[in-house]
Amino acid sequence: MTAKQPFVHLRVRSPYSLLEGAIRMPQMVSACREHGMPAIALTDSNNLFGALEFSEVMAGAGIQPIVGCTLAVRTVDPHPGERAEPEGMLALLVQDRTGYENLMALSSAAYLDVDGSEEPHVPLSLVLEHAEGLICLTGGPDGVLNRFVTGGRQPEATRLLERLSAAFGDRLYVELQRHGLAEELEAENWLVEEAYSRGLPLVATNEAYFPDPSMHKAHDALLCISESSYVSVQDRRRVTPDHYLTSPDDMNARFSDLPEALANTLEIARRCAYRVRTHAPILPSFPTRDGRDEAEELAARAHEGLTERLAAGADAAPEEAYRERLDFELGIIRQMGFPGYFLIVSDFIQWAKAHDIPVGPGRGSGAGSLVAYALTITDLDPLRFGLLFERFLNPERVSMPDFDVDFCQERRGEVIRYVQERYGHDRVAQIITFGTLQARAVVRDTGRVLQLPFGLVDKLAKLVPSNPANPVTLAEALKIEPRLEEMRRDDDAVDSLLTVALRLEGFFRNASTHAAGVVIGDRKLSELVPLYRDPRSDIPATQFNMKWVEPAGLVKFDFLGLKTLTVIARALGYIASAGKEVPDIEGIDFDDKATFELLQSGHAIGVFQLESSGMRDTLKKMKPDAIEDLIALISLYRPGPMKNIDVYVDRKFGRAEVDCLHPDLEGVLQETYGVIIYQEQVMQIAQILSGYSLGEADLLRRAMGKKKKEEMDKQKVRFLEGAEAKGVSREKASYIFELVAEFAGYGFNKSHAAAYAAIAYRTGYLKANYPVEFMAALMSLDAANTDKLAAFFQEIRRMGIEVRPPDVNASEADFSVEEGTIRFALGAIRNVGFSAMEHIVAERSENGPFRDLYDFAERVDPRHINKRTFENLARAGAFDSLDPDRARVLESAETLLSMAQHAAQQRESAQASLFGGGGDDVALERPRLPQPDPWTATQRLDAELSAIGFYLSGHPLDDMAEHLASRGVVFHAEAPARVADGATALRLSGMVRRRQERVSNKSGERFAWVTLSDPTGEFEVFVAPELLRTSRDLLDSGQAVLVNCRVDERDEQISFFADRLEVLDMQVCAERLRVRLDDAAALSRIHARLERANGRADVSRDAVIDLFVPIAGGGEVELRLPGRHSADSALQAALKGVDGVASVEVA
Repeated sequence: MTAKQPFVHLRVRSPYSLLEGAIRMPQMVSACREHGMPAIALTDSNNLFGALEFSEVMAGAGIQPIVGCTLAVRTVDPHPGERAEPEGMLALLVQDRTGYENLMALSSAAYLDVDGSEEPHVPLSLVLEHAEGLICLTGGPDGVLNRFVTGGRQPEATRLLERLSAAFGDRLYVELQRHGLAEELEAENWLVEEAYSRGLPLVATNEAYFPDPSMHKAHDALLCISESSYVSVQDRRRVTPDHYLTSPDDMNARFSDLPEALANTLEIARRCAYRVRTHAPILPSFPTRDGRDEAEELAARAHEGLTERLAAGADAAPEEAYRERLDFELGIIRQMGFPGYFLIVSDFIQWAKAHDIPVGPGRGSGAGSLVAYALTITDLDPLRFGLLFERFLNPERVSMPDFDVDFCQERRGEVIRYVQERYGHDRVAQIITFGTLQARAVVRDTGRVLQLPFGLVDKLAKLVPSNPANPVTLAEALKIEPRLEEMRRDDDAVDSLLTVALRLEGFFRNASTHAAGVVIGDRKLSELVPLYRDPRSDIPATQFNMKWVEPAGLVKFDFLGLKTLTVIARALGYIASAGKEVPDIEGIDFDDKATFELLQSGHAIGVFQLESSGMRDTLKKMKPDAIEDLIALISLYRPGPMKNIDVYVDRKFGRAEVDCLHPDLEGVLQETYGVIIYQEQVMQIAQILSGYSLGEADLLRRAMGKKKKEEMDKQKVRFLEGAEAKGVSREKASYIFELVAEFAGYGFNKSHAAAYAAIAYRTGYLKANYPVEFMAALMSLDAANTDKLAAFFQEIRRMGIEVRPPDVNASEADFSVEEGTIRFALGAIRNVGFSAMEHIVAERSENGPFRDLYDFAERVDPRHINKRTFENLARAGAFDSLDPDRARVLESAETLLSMAQHAAQQRESAQASLFGGGGDDVALERPRLPQPDPWTATQRLDAELSAIGFYLSGHPLDDMAEHLASRGVVFHAEAPARVADGATALRLSGMVRRRQERVSNKSGERFAWVTLSDPTGEFEVFVAPELLRTSRDLLDSGQAVLVNCRVDERDEQISFFADRLEVLDMQVCAERLRVRLDDAAALSRIHARLERANGRADVSRDAVIDLFVPIAGGGEVELRLPGRHSADSALQAALKGVDGVASVEVA
């Protein structure tokens, strides 16, 4: 009997083989330990995404990591114009440092050297050039060699083997796999014979895609998700149930006839005596002046910058205090080795500012550095705001500094391109990030590949609670939502879907580029990390994600795009275009009365960080009158410290006594009325009371935040001893320590809060002083988000600002400011395309306004304006200035676009005649346009809603105002007056805009916040779980409802709690109509409208209609029409729209 051979897995795929590998690294550790395997190799497809993580995890578990890659290769170059296609795989394993560098180069080339439409791969010639330090396995059934053999291309297979053997020598292994597949059996004889005849070693592998056989079904679905296929399709990629992390016993059974192929797995493991390791940070050198080193350069620039800051008005302390603090910080920065980092950051920020690219005043703890302020990295004077350098850079806790820099989101790319030019394109990269199969997505994807009905899958997905800030897992959703578990229990198909989805949830779905991170190296980055290219970006990215790129030795710089900076820049542009003086927004003082009045009123929609309903309510309570209030609010408005908001407010207004804990702490706590809000306060309390250095105090703050008992006990002893030495009683010191420890867990970074409070103030300043321009900027930046636009529109109406409708003869593609009003953007209409709207505006600018619909059709390019574009412009009313009958314009779309096609052909023909002779221009015939019935007001608004996303020119309930009043309904704008008169319950009505369901933390039941709109604005109503269960179907978007509500008023804020919900019948019929004409010619048109209304099957004909018709001489005659008629709101609206009708009244 043959002795059992050892076995090491050399072909394992992790989830970093996107939608292909399904073995998580802890599962690799478990398998190795369970089966006594001393090593394991990671060979993900074309990438090294997990190389460092894998190496650290395995080594930490006492298992030898072998880093490798399954690389797609082609052996021939494509013909010109042809797409390059890989012909199969090779598996490469790292033997030493040189091999790792070569594998990084190959993996990088697989992504960087291919066309964006091609699959990642490399030419075989490149592999052969980079063979040193690598062990090559021929790839198994998917290998180029096997495919040549099974494809009847044995001569090419022989040549390939010769080329590989010449390059790799004794590092080439002929790979065998046995899963009972025909192609494996077909190739094996040839492979074994060639290996023996050439003296090449054999190696047995089991390409593992999933951890155990029970995962096979779910993995099959994963492959279908990858290929957009279905499980039921036969002709697609599959792997067998045996493609798992097999045990050595299983492999011995499969390869009992070739024991040396198993033994060679251990030999390969012994030969791969290299693992990827973490590295200390590597910074590029910064060019200095006058022979200075980087520390001297930083000191010179910092002192020079501070001189400029002092000259510009920094006066929170004497100049000596500023210089002393600056020198202290410079000493720490020099001691920790980070002068270059500060110089690099200041360089690209100063370049951005010099090129008028908006930059934020700071972000995170970096605003606590005076060096950063002097170098214009930040714009907040840390002495003025009491910000601490040690919170940013602590000499007693060495870690890289980390400046997060906010740029205008539209110009952030320019700064990154500057950095590329400055340091070299091959030394700058973005950072990869991975999208995952999250709960809702995995349900939808799994349902699709299992071919379950779309409606069923959609219902299941929507039952999974959606909370982007704190995503719910599918397993959690099954516990939270009883209907999910019920559907699973009652339907085998649902059970199958959820079983598969639970196993796939969390796997990586795709790779893309991180929104902010950029790394800069001191050499070609491909020598330090493998690189990737997102097809949507022209800048390469590191293959290691944010978590692993810094341990790899690269220094990360965060280039964040902050939309608010773009809003501010756009508002300033609108101010300039309106001919007004543009404020120096970065230089304004924090004392503008109008700004604080606006914030105190709670009207903070659009104000950075302060626009949520909860924040607006808190602003009304806090009544901020200084920037310090805004800093405190931003810090307090979070779970945990939120409970201290009322304490802060009561102390501010003298309703409670201010307690600063100890007389020595008044300078630290007086600003916040004795409430410990900031991490910096925790540090200063330790410094003042117990003699901590600020570096020590930062360690104390971190210990308190983590609440580790052992560390806390140690720190308490140190705190009490220090306090006693300073004359503070042990009892008092112990009380303060415990109190500080409680608050430290909630403490917020004041440096970050102060920087963001500055941006909040700037946006508040613009809203208070330049409301039209600011609101236009907000709408401009959210033109594609109809929910945001709707909210801004309601706020604009409240502010008394007019929004003019979209108009092909007046609107720009973007929102614009026009005579103190906002003109709605053509590009904000749904499904029209921004570039198409730019084309319309360009044509109008060049050749004048459009005279009529025919002129429009003759002049626009039909390649830009298609039928859907034209129809949505019509629905939105953008042609009203050319023809106010939207129904006729919509019906004319095909006719006018056909005319546009002929006009374009004629223009092209005329252009051709310049070169080839040609004829005279022929005027196009102007066809007769259709004459459909005009829309009723409701139809007009419904069409407008579909095109714009909200009601712009009116509201569906406008014509029902009298009827609703007769039923005791109050519009939202009237509610405050009713409540002031003592009302505790109201009857409201509205159109459902959206329903947001949440799960109660206490009961686990679902409740909802429902947004309704009526003619006076939008408002929210709370729907409790029991009412939601019985009324959910009434609360779909677009439904008209009546709501009986309880009313709660607190802190000037009214809340509505629904007690009863019912459908509002929009077809309300009057018993009698009085129609007054100012032109008798309208009688025929009234007759036509009545005939159409009476002919509808869904109406009742119970109304009497009286007509008041003018007669010669100035009198009028009253006529009662014979019979009974329809008199619903649709007819009333239709009659009001008839030329010659003066009024329509319900009698």
